[in-house]
Amino acid sequence: QVQLVASGGGLVQAGGSLRLSCAAPGRTSRIPAMGWFRKAPGKGREFVAAITRRGGRTYYADSLKRRFTISRDNAKNAVYLQMNSLKPEDTAVYYCAAQKAGRVRSSNDYDYWGQGTQVTVSS
Repeated sequence: QVQLVASGGGLVQAGGSLRLSCAAPGRTSRIPAMGWFRKAPGKGREFVAAITRRGGRTYYADSLKRRFTISRDNAKNAVYLQMNSLKPEDTAVYYCAAQKAGRVRSSNDYDYWGQGTQVTVSS
């Protein structure tokens, strides 16, 4: 069982930045891919970004790739999401997830999920 611990959310003004972290402590090495999803009130879960362990290949939602950057530290089994130029529409609960195999953009193909961290962007 992989446990994911997300942190870094909070309240920020529009135009500001936040950095989310997701750690997978314990014997959870070699997770092939990790990703971030978000869920805004009244909306479904949305893919944000993902990164592979081998090669560090990154994937982004088209609408977010100019403002968000995903990275990972394999030694720490951690993944990060740097969010810049935040907008009120970025307000959501952000979830990190780990995947053993499958489509990195599909939430259905992730095996483990963190508890979510709230990001609120005020106008």
